[in-house]
Amino acid sequence: MTRPSGSRRSEAESSEARGESRSTRRRGDPLAASWAPTAAPSVRGPAPRSRRGALAALAVVLLALTGFVVVRALAPSAETTDVRSPAAAAEQGPVVGEAPSGGDYAGVDIPTAELPAGGDFPVSGAGTWRIVPGTTPQVGVGRVYTYTVEVEDGAVLAEGDTAFATAVDATLDDPRSWTGTGQIALRRVDASAGVVPDFRISLTSQLTTRAQCGYQIRYEASCWKSDIGRVLINGSRWVRGADAFEGQLGLYRQYAINHEVGHVFRNQHVPCPENGGLAPVMMQQSFGVSNDFLAQLTDSNPQGIQIPRDGKVCRPNAWPNPAGR
Repeated sequence: MTRPSGSRRSEAESSEARGESRSTRRRGDPLAASWAPTAAPSVRGPAPRSRRGALAALAVVLLALTGFVVVRALAPSAETTDVRSPAAAAEQGPVVGEAPSGGDYAGVDIPTAELPAGGDFPVSGAGTWRIVPGTTPQVGVGRVYTYTVEVEDGAVLAEGDTAFATAVDATLDDPRSWTGTGQIALRRVDASAGVVPDFRISLTSQLTTRAQCGYQIRYEASCWKSDIGRVLINGSRWVRGADAFEGQLGLYRQYAINHEVGHVFRNQHVPCPENGGLAPVMMQQSFGVSNDFLAQLTDSNPQGIQIPRDGKVCRPNAWPNPAGR
């Protein structure tokens, strides 16, 4: 695929069963059988003793059968029981991030989406996360959101957990970030605070991120999973960055944090609005800054917006409020 000039990279029954006739459903139902004498008794007086006994026995049988059917109707059916594990159920929850869900991406070819060469990154982890100790004062005005910084157990960073937490705090405290919009305030908490955070920012291994975020397009991505309240920052991208950022790893890391936290605040993906201008932070810059490239992701899965094939190429940008005002 030709690479655009100046580009780099970035939550029954079947209708047949419902239409089944009443007579068909009743074939195997013991209570649906007709019980009417073929001829009226010739004597209207009391029935003989032997006949009364037979009728009494039959009544007992019918009563027992009725009780059995009632119990079966009230008992939970195995066919309607959700037997999925909590982890499997969580995988069906809402996922919003750079990794698009659904669609057919077999033919997608985005050169700028490939993971750049670089250092070693955490490939696998335990699928559980440890909270990095540390808190910050409130920054910004407006609705206050609390967050924790976490690292997946088994995922080892050469820089250490504290360095990741410092990068997150510095990014979100910056007036160019979401706290500079005048509508959002952020405060970091940890386990000592005794509160449930509004969201968790979690450095996560490559394979755990793929399992949680999806890997249909075969490019490394991060995501926000609202059902578990967790921003998953892909460890491979944290170490290697993205082609569109031309080796500016620190800038890419700021982008990755701001983009995924932007989904926490219900911001959707957007295209490059102006050729040569700064890319909006909600553009999928891990895959590139060219609309023509990113349009491939929305051809079969619009994700709330259709990226136009208009030849526009933006410059990488990490900030929702780049002017800092």
